Amino acid sequence: MGAGLATASEGSRPLQAADRRRHQRVAVNILGRFMLEDRREYPCQVIDMSPGGMAMITPVSGRVGERVIAYLDHLSRVEGKISRVFDGGFAVELNNTSRKRDKIANILTWLANRDELNLPEDRRHDRFVPKNPITKMVLPDGSEHMCRIIDVSLSGAAIATDVEPEMGDSIALGKMRARVVRRIEGGIAVEFAAIQNRELLEHHITSTTGR
Repeated sequence: MGAGLATASEGSRPLQAADRRRHQRVAVNILGRFMLEDRREYPCQVIDMSPGGMAMITPVSGRVGERVIAYLDHLSRVEGKISRVFDGGFAVELNNTSRKRDKIANILTWLANRDELNLPEDRRHDRFVPKNPITKMVLPDGSEHMCRIIDVSLSGAAIATDVEPEMGDSIALGKMRARVVRRIEGGIAVEFAAIQNRELLEHHITSTTGR
């Protein structure tokens, strides 16, 4: 009987590996926050994902096998264990129910289609200067810097600042989460995690106090 159990266990491993390979990774830009086993919370950016795993850019690293809980835009709560550590982040093998995996697959499909359709639209969003162009920028390490909004659209903003965060960094502008996409003369350009409503955008991006 013991041999039979061993055979079943060994036989399940290649099946699990094959199942993971069937989950094709999708390149994404999903912002969120995560906790390691020490319960401290950090910002993160998921750069590729499948229903069975994801790769995240993070300000701190964990160890292989360490449990991770993440709260991601569009996806809410996901959890798993670190399967691989790389420079600037780590990969996570997700531990979710089949229902949650189906939900992730559906959302990844939607995100892929939305990004494909919105690419030219994003370039046509009108830019404007908010009534209060001064805001607070919070970097992944938690440091806070006052900066000026050069202009903003529903999908991104140009920021005048002497601070030089890394490309791909997840930052906060007021109450808005954004990702650094390039450097410009005298500052940086960022894109938001999702297309915004103009009235809410103007309120949240210049909010420098409160929660």
